[in-house]
Amino acid sequence: MRNPTFQVTRRQAIRGLLATGAFGLSLKLGACSGSPSASGGGSPLVAGFIYVGPKDDYGYNQAHAEGRASLDGIEGLKTVEEASVPETNAVQETMRSMIDIDGASAIFATSFGYFDPHVLAMAKEFPEVQFFHCGGLYQEGVHPENVGSYFGYIDEAQYVAGIVAAHASSSKRLGFIAAKPIPQVLRNVNSFTLGARTVDPTITTQVIFTGDWADPVREAEAANSMADQGIDVLTCHVDSPKVVIETAERRGIFSSGYHANQAELAPKGYLTGAEWDWSNVYKNYIAQMQAGKTLMNGGIPHLVRGGFKEGFLKLSPYGPAVTAEAQQAADAAKTQLASGELVIYKGEIKDNIGKTVIAGGKELGQTAVELEQMNWLAEGVQGSVG
Repeated sequence: MRNPTFQVTRRQAIRGLLATGAFGLSLKLGACSGSPSASGGGSPLVAGFIYVGPKDDYGYNQAHAEGRASLDGIEGLKTVEEASVPETNAVQETMRSMIDIDGASAIFATSFGYFDPHVLAMAKEFPEVQFFHCGGLYQEGVHPENVGSYFGYIDEAQYVAGIVAAHASSSKRLGFIAAKPIPQVLRNVNSFTLGARTVDPTITTQVIFTGDWADPVREAEAANSMADQGIDVLTCHVDSPKVVIETAERRGIFSSGYHANQAELAPKGYLTGAEWDWSNVYKNYIAQMQAGKTLMNGGIPHLVRGGFKEGFLKLSPYGPAVTAEAQQAADAAKTQLASGELVIYKGEIKDNIGKTVIAGGKELGQTAVELEQMNWLAEGVQGSVG
């Protein structure tokens, strides 16, 4: 999700030195005298975390880094992490180094583009190591059994954010700046719009795809273009919403965040945001591994998904511009989504060219595979996936 940059990481340097023999021997001997496991005996469980961007990006990578940080202090656990690792063979080198040097027996590869071919290749090379990928769709019988996939139904939070946005908008025109038209992104665009249109069915959402997960120049251009057109609420699905949120604030319009809390970037116009809460996900994985469960022995599911009910996500605190009426409507929708009473994708739903994509009376719950394969934009969304 980032443009590749050449850099020699600490682990790459150490791997090179290990290959020189004598230095490698002294380094290994030194490592043996390092800190003991927190449990007081034996080796700790070592888990490696890899991010495609910086840990303080106010977005995707920060959310994962905050999830990893929640593991600090767990007895018998050691974590290692590396940020700004591109979706190239560089991530394979990082994974290999975490395993060979740090002794990692679990790898959390958090970026979408890490999965194929990189995670799959490393899983074949290290069949005893467990690889957990964020967003990939594990296929039984196709992918190695030591590979797992985790993701959240964050479109639930986007649906609620759409309700808040609709209450705040006077133009009834919302804007959504997105990276790429993949299913997870389309699901967020559609859910945000469907939520907004429960407040006012005439509301529209203009979507612009920048083509990259991190392109601050194009994100700023898209945000300014939307503001120029009279759109008065902006949200996004890019790695770091920072540019979008700051541009909206500078232009005097509202914003709705994504991934993490960006409220401090827009003290006047920030409404709320769809946030991940990876701490629950990571703590659960670690607890299962420490209990002896693995992907390979069937103790850990290969496909893990969750929404509000499972604690995979949350809303940013409401900003000063959010009315009591909007808060009440949003809170009610959140409660109904958590209980299962509210189904976002309940027919009849048409796409934005008038084709019925979900028939009347049909419901697609959050686990429906059709939603993982979404390739359409809902009625009310202005834009195309082509």
